[in-house]
Amino acid sequence: MIPSPPQPPPDPAPGQCAVDEHRLHRRLFLKGLSGGALASVASFSGLFHNPAFAQATRRAQKRCILLWLCGAPSQFETWDPKPGRPSGGPFGSIPTRIPGVHFSSLMPHCARIADRLNIVRSMKTAQNEHLQAINLLQRGNPERAGFTRPTLGSVLSQAVGQLDAPIPNFVFIDPIPGGNEFESFKAGNWAGWLGAEHAPVRVGGDYTPFVEATQDALPEHDREARETLRRFLTAKFERDRGSTAARSQNAAFERMKGMSASAPLFDLNRLPARDRERYGPGSFAQHALLARHLVENGAPFVMVANGMNWDNHVFQHEIHQMLVPELDRVLFHLVNDLQERGLLDSTLLIAMGEFGRTPWLNAARGRDHYPNAWSLMMTGCGLRRGVVTGATDTDGVDVIEKPYTEQNLFSTIFTALGIDPHAEYELPGMPTFHRVENKAEPIRDVLA
Repeated sequence: MIPSPPQPPPDPAPGQCAVDEHRLHRRLFLKGLSGGALASVASFSGLFHNPAFAQATRRAQKRCILLWLCGAPSQFETWDPKPGRPSGGPFGSIPTRIPGVHFSSLMPHCARIADRLNIVRSMKTAQNEHLQAINLLQRGNPERAGFTRPTLGSVLSQAVGQLDAPIPNFVFIDPIPGGNEFESFKAGNWAGWLGAEHAPVRVGGDYTPFVEATQDALPEHDREARETLRRFLTAKFERDRGSTAARSQNAAFERMKGMSASAPLFDLNRLPARDRERYGPGSFAQHALLARHLVENGAPFVMVANGMNWDNHVFQHEIHQMLVPELDRVLFHLVNDLQERGLLDSTLLIAMGEFGRTPWLNAARGRDHYPNAWSLMMTGCGLRRGVVTGATDTDGVDVIEKPYTEQNLFSTIFTALGIDPHAEYELPGMPTFHRVENKAEPIRDVLA
């Protein structure tokens, strides 16, 4: 009797890995261990010296770029135009690659790649002052008195960051640190209960010389000897005394070490002149390019801010006429570059502010704060492409279809990055907290 040919394994159930993937990962894992026998088992650093494992890890690593449009852009001059209406302003709308969908006429580049973007037109949040709204949209849940929630960057630092990574897990590029509400965020505000090791490394303004200074230190052999001794003593102190202060200090030193190793990656002058010209001369454009460069080199989360440029309480139309074309150009090049480099499928790109702008103008011809109905853009990792979800009424006064809150947004971000949005934090002696409270659903329309 002739034996029947071997049958291929059945397709995995949704959410499960293929059998071959498990074989590959086990084989690479064992090879990494054998090739890095001197590496600490806790850090797995030996694994990343194996070229095959490093390549597979790099391909699978999740990343996120958040373009934080400080001050909040107008939805009417970007993603949800209302031409011909009293709320619409002087700019028209243009068709996009998505049939029936129009963007502001100030965004011709994004209109050409709309089939690779996702637009949420129905954000509806509760805070209408900058600091409170930034806190809400950075942490994804309303405040709870007496507790400081970690920000999105800190959560992702813990969830998708790598141990002993040569580049910081949370990079905050802030060209004008004294010119926005992030000035009120103290060191401990960012990471909350996750601890200092998940606080951001800040770049821009007075923070940049700090980064550059990490390169001017002791000779490497002396520095390594001192680092080894410091790690031993602080770990012993932390263990013997149960000291969280020692842990935080140790985390700060580790971040400094990482900055020393990766400092050249933060030098804009090292990037190709052609790339810098394509993105444009403005600080926001240049730092968006730097964000692309950092995620290319392994940074899990990079946030770019830009002062409070979008807070247009006066001369709304004139200022947006300058700002929106730069955002349009930056998003166009970022999406194209990430796709050409094979990174868009593993990189979540978000562009948003803390709320929207009013459908009416004030006496100074500006639009004021408006959290009742606003828009944002997201694309890349774990998301479909070319989706516009939610809708506002004729004048953009209110959401009439699929209202979404900050909790829906964060649930979407975590789900897209392969993170359980409803997982509990392990906080002994504290109340129960989840990454996203109330089991808030993600925005299903945009998920792949």
